[in-house]
Amino acid sequence: MTSPPSSASVTQAATTATLGHSGIEVSRIALGTMMFGSWGNDDESECRQMVDAAFDHGITLFDTADMYDQGRSEEILGAALGRRRESIVLATKVFNPMGADPADRGLSPRWIRQACDDSLRRLGTHYIDLYQMHRADPDVPIAESLGAMQELITAGKVRSIGTSTFSAADLADAQAAGLLDGNALSTSEQPPYSILVRAAENDILPTCVRNDVGVIVWAPLNGGWLTGKYQNESVDASSRAERQGDHFDHKDLEMRTRKREMVSGLIDVADRAGITLIELAMGFILSNPAITSLLLGPRTPQQLTDLVEARHVTLGADILAAIDAINPPGITVNPSDDG
Repeated sequence: MTSPPSSASVTQAATTATLGHSGIEVSRIALGTMMFGSWGNDDESECRQMVDAAFDHGITLFDTADMYDQGRSEEILGAALGRRRESIVLATKVFNPMGADPADRGLSPRWIRQACDDSLRRLGTHYIDLYQMHRADPDVPIAESLGAMQELITAGKVRSIGTSTFSAADLADAQAAGLLDGNALSTSEQPPYSILVRAAENDILPTCVRNDVGVIVWAPLNGGWLTGKYQNESVDASSRAERQGDHFDHKDLEMRTRKREMVSGLIDVADRAGITLIELAMGFILSNPAITSLLLGPRTPQQLTDLVEARHVTLGADILAAIDAINPPGITVNPSDDG
């Protein structure tokens, strides 16, 4: 049996890191804005409050995507940033459908160019610090996509490029194509990763480390499971599990029961370490040297406050071993969580 972890194993985590080989410095805690707009919170004043609070807490990396509420997230974020835009790292994405026209999606050079201009307009800026390919496009050779990305960099519209939820094979193909043609190389990958979603440890994280690619984690709390709020059958009507129930595993009794049992064990680990479950979840991610930053995706100002006021910690070997005993390295509890 694993020895009980102690609070002495907890140390303060670094607050910034360099994003892969880009030379861009980012905060280790980032603000994801998928919830800005009708997907989560259509109150622009509350979204602005979250941006203000993020600044107050030293967050410098702000992440969005064109598809989030069909561009509304970008518009809200751009307006909230205002003159502070120059002091932050702004990231957005391209790939997912932006209309009924089949041509208005994917990673074709034409669409990448148009989508970038559309995002620049919505964000109210002249350049994007990190332009990410939201998913791999099997219908377009990656070399063509990278060529278009290089054009955007040359034109000064983009500083660096990245990927999101690419497989290790897709990452390797992009690296090889970029080196062969002299085009832009990806500086970051954005995978789902948490205590309950660890498949990235098998090949994605090692691939990123080998190629000096930064890692920005999404879903660090596994859709709310690692806050402890789903530990009983009474689910808040405002929670994402209720608002987008078909997207999650909450309708699967067996999976729901399994996750609750694991989270109960994690709560015990956190209690013995003298930290909260959220601190344990964040500390687990930030303890991994492959990880550059983790994305918080709050829906309300209070949620953001609860998250950023938690002590972001690096966990000692005893606490990490106790976590491994509950969910071993490389294992994703629910494969659908792998994105």
